[in-house]
Amino acid sequence: MPGSPRIVEALEELLGELPARMRGSRTRAGEQTMELLRSLVEDLNLVTRDDLDELELRVAQLEHRLTLLEAPHDAPPA
Repeated sequence: MPGSPRIVEALEELLGELPARMRGSRTRAGEQTMELLRSLVEDLNLVTRDDLDELELRVAQLEHRLTLLEAPHDAPPA
């Protein structure tokens, strides 16, 4: 069978490419899943971890400013 060695070579080449193709598919699937989750979070009007972290920082800053304003001042106002 003269065509058999070429078929075997083609199959070997395809099998050699399979792991890279699988990684690419897995990466794309992961990206699509993350985009779907982001869309769902937005649709449900949920806060993200980043939004919550920013809000916690802002509250801490405001609490600090309030503490400074409520503290007795040593120097009389001019």
